[in-house]
Amino acid sequence: MLPAVVIAALMVSLPALAQGPDRPLAALSCGGCHGVGSAGQGPIAPLAGRPKAELVAAMTAFRRDERPGTIMGRIARGYTDAEIDAIAADLAARR
Repeated sequence: MLPAVVIAALMVSLPALAQGPDRPLAALSCGGCHGVGSAGQGPIAPLAGRPKAELVAAMTAFRRDERPGTIMGRIARGYTDAEIDAIAADLAARR
């Protein structure tokens, strides 16, 4: 039997994996909260199509605890500058 953590991780990843294998690996997790295609989901902000510079600034602010968020600060601290840049480029290209 798989541990509950593994099952939960797979469930969160399924919407992201449906978005396509050509995306940067780090960007696949965004869809878990931000919806399919990162187009937004309920009160969670849409990310797709936003300017790359805006996304980089937001992720950097979350990482530095300069922007409030429920979980984004913890998530952003796990990414390097290069990963944040790749995620932002991918999301900015989405429409």
